[in-house]
Amino acid sequence: MQPITQTTIEQEKNMSLLAKRTQRIDSSGIRRIFELARSMKDPINLSIGQPDFEVPDPIKSAAIDAIQQGHNSYTPTQGIVPLREQLIAEEKAFTGRDYSLNQMLITSGVSGGLFLALLALVEAGDEVIIPDPYFVMYKHLVNLNEGTPVYLDTYDDGFTINPDKLEALITSKTKLLLLNSPGNPTGCIFPADQLKAIAKICDKHGVLIITDEIYREFAYAPMRSIAEFTDNCLLLAGHSKSFAMTGWRLGYAAGPIEVIDAMATLQQYSFVCAPSVAQYAALAAPQTDMSQQLADYALKRNLMSEALSSSFEVSSPDGAFYLFVKAPEGHDGDTFTELAIKNNVLIIPGSVFSERSSHFRICYTVPDAQLHKGAEVLCSLV
Repeated sequence: MQPITQTTIEQEKNMSLLAKRTQRIDSSGIRRIFELARSMKDPINLSIGQPDFEVPDPIKSAAIDAIQQGHNSYTPTQGIVPLREQLIAEEKAFTGRDYSLNQMLITSGVSGGLFLALLALVEAGDEVIIPDPYFVMYKHLVNLNEGTPVYLDTYDDGFTINPDKLEALITSKTKLLLLNSPGNPTGCIFPADQLKAIAKICDKHGVLIITDEIYREFAYAPMRSIAEFTDNCLLLAGHSKSFAMTGWRLGYAAGPIEVIDAMATLQQYSFVCAPSVAQYAALAAPQTDMSQQLADYALKRNLMSEALSSSFEVSSPDGAFYLFVKAPEGHDGDTFTELAIKNNVLIIPGSVFSERSSHFRICYTVPDAQLHKGAEVLCSLV
C-alpha cells in the first residue's frame, strides 16, 4: 500500500478542483515531443508540423500597415467584412459554392473553428465518425464534449475511405463525419469519386460532414472539396499553414447558417474574435504567389520518400508535408520513435494519430541537409 504523503494529498486536492471533462483528454503526444526537443542538443527535428519558410513579405507589410493604421481593436465576432467577402469569392472559385456573408465566420485558426463547431454540435450520446489515422485533436474534442468517437480504419484502403465501410458504421446516434484532406498525418487526398459517394451516404442518413482543409494549398495532385457535392457540410480552412502564419491563428468556417450562427455566438463568449491584425494582413493573400514554396515541398517529399524507401514501407503522399511511415520489423511506432530519439532524431509515434501503433510520422519542412542526415540515421536503425 502506497503511503499517504503531503504530495499525494495535494494532488488529490488539485484533481478535485478540476472539472471531470478535463480527465477525458490527454496531453498531446506531439507537445511532449516539442518539450523533449527543447532539452536536446541540436536534434534532427522531423517532428514539427509547420512550414519552415518565412511569412511572405506582402503579408508582413499588410500586418505592419494594419498596426500603424490602428486596426488593433476587436473586430466584429464574425470577422471583418472585406476578408469574409474575399474568402467567399475564393470558395466560389474553388468549390462552386456561393456562400453568403452569414455563412462565413473568421476563426482563431482551424483548430479554433473545430473547437467551436464541436462545442455547438456534439453532446452526450452523439457519435462522431473519424477516419483513422486522424489529426490528433479530433478524438479529444469529441471526448471533451461527451461524444463518442467511432473510428473508420483506413489502413487497408490506402488511407482513403471505403464508402461501404463508412455506411456500415452509421447508426441512429451518428451526428458527424470528420474529414481531413489533404490529411495529417498521411498526406492523403480523397479522390473525387469517393467524396461524391461519401456525400451521398451522409445526405441519406442526415450526417453532417465537417471537412478540415487546412492543407489545401499543399496539394501536389488535383484536389477537390466535398463541399462541392453537398450542402450538408461545414468547411474549415485557413491561412496558418499556407502562408506560414501558424502563430497568427487565422482560419475560417463556411457552411449552414444555423451552424455558423451557433459558432459565432460561442466565439463571442470565448475567443471574442480572430486576431484583428491577422485578419487585415490576410487581405494581401490573393496577391501573394506561393507556387515556389509548393514546388520546393514537392521536391522535399520526393527526397525523403526515396531516401527511406530502401529500408521502410513508405508512400509518396499527394498533399500536406508529412510522411506516415510503417515501423520496421521488430518495432511498432512507439518503440521505433524511442530508438530514433535516442539517436537524436525527433519523429512522432503513429499512436498519437491512431488507434494503431504501427507507424510513425515525419515532417519534411526542414532544410535538405537535415532530411538527408535524418534519413541516414533512421535507415541505420533498421
